[in-house]
Amino acid sequence: MLNKKTVDDINVKGKRVLVRCDFNVPLKAGVITDENRLVAALPTIKKLIADGGKVILCSHLGKPKGEAKPELSLAPVAVRLSELLGTEVKFAADDCVVGPNAKAAVEAMNDGDVVLLQNTRYRAEETKNGEALSKELASLADVFVNDAFGTAHRAHSSNVGVTQFLDGPCVVGYLMEKEIQFLGNAVDDPKRPFVAILGGAKVADKLNVISNLLEKCDTLIIGGGMAYTFLKAKGYEVGKSLLDETKIDYCKEMIEKAEKLGKQLLLPIDAVCTDVFPDPIDAAIDTITVDADKIPADKMGMDIGPKTIALYTDAVKSAKTVVWNGPMGVFENPTLAVGTKAVAAALAETEAVTVIGGGDSAAAVNQLGYGSKMTHISTGGGASLEFLEGKDLPGVVAANDK
Repeated sequence: MLNKKTVDDINVKGKRVLVRCDFNVPLKAGVITDENRLVAALPTIKKLIADGGKVILCSHLGKPKGEAKPELSLAPVAVRLSELLGTEVKFAADDCVVGPNAKAAVEAMNDGDVVLLQNTRYRAEETKNGEALSKELASLADVFVNDAFGTAHRAHSSNVGVTQFLDGPCVVGYLMEKEIQFLGNAVDDPKRPFVAILGGAKVADKLNVISNLLEKCDTLIIGGGMAYTFLKAKGYEVGKSLLDETKIDYCKEMIEKAEKLGKQLLLPIDAVCTDVFPDPIDAAIDTITVDADKIPADKMGMDIGPKTIALYTDAVKSAKTVVWNGPMGVFENPTLAVGTKAVAAALAETEAVTVIGGGDSAAAVNQLGYGSKMTHISTGGGASLEFLEGKDLPGVVAANDK
């Protein structure tokens, strides 16, 4: 999966280049509130413009579920991209995505021009990898570039289907290349010691990740809501903490697997507990800190405690590679963000290659102000999780091998 052709391997002068980007940005009353994904797409787009390609951009936004929803139009993205690129991005406003506006705009393109198509998920076939939409998208282009890692784990028309009906090269962009390189090398060829940190709410979301990483890493650290099912598997009482009864045996198996493989599996040794879940999520809340085997019956664990913070940050200090996916507690609440913040700070100070696997961990690291200190922050939550599971990602597989 690591050996894919990139935009550096092709000549696009005078050619129509369809680029699948990830412009799934948050919008409030038509205004983009976080433009990280737009900025991340710029290097690939600028390269294709500079090389004289006719650049046709496409993306999904939100979940319109096959309907044209004006509040999920990509029109605001075209406006902001024009400003960021310093060149006009012509918006083709067809609710059917590939319609008269798109065809006319592409027909009129000169080398270096940029057109943005409407939200690909306005068409129901997009998420089903439907042949009609795949063919229509392919008909606009001579070359395909996939730079949307966030959807690489899904086989959709705009990232996989289109490649089956295009005669020209299908390659990855710079953002996709970076994701494959960092996530791939971190897991498959890490500098050791390799420490993996998994948090988040549910064990069920990370079953295969836990198993796969135990085989690859030297130390696996578990935090977040999923830790309580592990603690229950050790015979501890966990009070009202988040617990997946159906996964207790699985957690026992993973504890045994770590022992058998000679890997270090670190679980919380103390917990910050509350009576209730904060409502609203950032509300002031009273806490008590107890040892992990002494959680009261009427309390719920919400964050790792100071002893666990010391244990986890110490494990990170000697690492040469760290992959982190999932917060240590309810990081959206200032009182319950201490564990997540401490782990982020430890990663910021280490000399190791630090890879943050998208989703909540990426949001946490950025919100807490440590984003710039990490080697790589993945742009794809689900995609990076499946990568960490060792799965092939359809959006990556579809690109031409070198």
